[in-house]
Amino acid sequence: MRYLTFALGKGRLANKTLETFEKIGITCEEMKDKTSRKLIFVNEDLKLRFFLAKGPDVPTYVEYGAADIGIVGKDTILEENRKLFEVLDLGFGACKMCVCGPESAKKYLKSGQQIRVATKYPNIAKEYFFNQKHRTVEIIKLNGSIELAPIVGLSEVIVDIVETGSTLRENGLQVLEEICPLSARMVVNRVSMKMEDERIRKLIMDLKAVL
Repeated sequence: MRYLTFALGKGRLANKTLETFEKIGITCEEMKDKTSRKLIFVNEDLKLRFFLAKGPDVPTYVEYGAADIGIVGKDTILEENRKLFEVLDLGFGACKMCVCGPESAKKYLKSGQQIRVATKYPNIAKEYFFNQKHRTVEIIKLNGSIELAPIVGLSEVIVDIVETGSTLRENGLQVLEEICPLSARMVVNRVSMKMEDERIRKLIMDLKAVL
């Protein structure tokens, strides 16, 4: 039997995934050792391999078959737009992708005039404004604190993930429009889905039972 390989998004996502997997009898003791420098962790009995990757890299590993299965946020799936199957909503890490800004920015969104949008997610922002709202905007890609952009006048609005909204409120910003709900998802390589159909389907059924 070949190994099934999982790519897990680093951090909270990986911890929550492993917690959920333990409920269906999938464990990986090696991963609990926080001092380990290993990159690949193996469960020999179940013929499973796990590795941790930065969120945006997970869909890439899955598309190219370096991982059979990936666990990653819906925001990353939308932004990376890789060729893979999204098979399960794991429900944790729930939040929303939103257009945010100061109260005064509402008029710009209604007016249809060209505005600047700062975001870590240029593809999601383009899809929303160009394809859904049918309007032209200038998208500015940032990597750090997106909330800063409208405060210092870099952009009128931002597109960002909102969990509780407390950071927005503290900085005089608010949610102006909701784009879509987000949470952790399971994605599968297209070839793996055919080759390992039985094992993957059983995994999905077992997870559905505990979620």
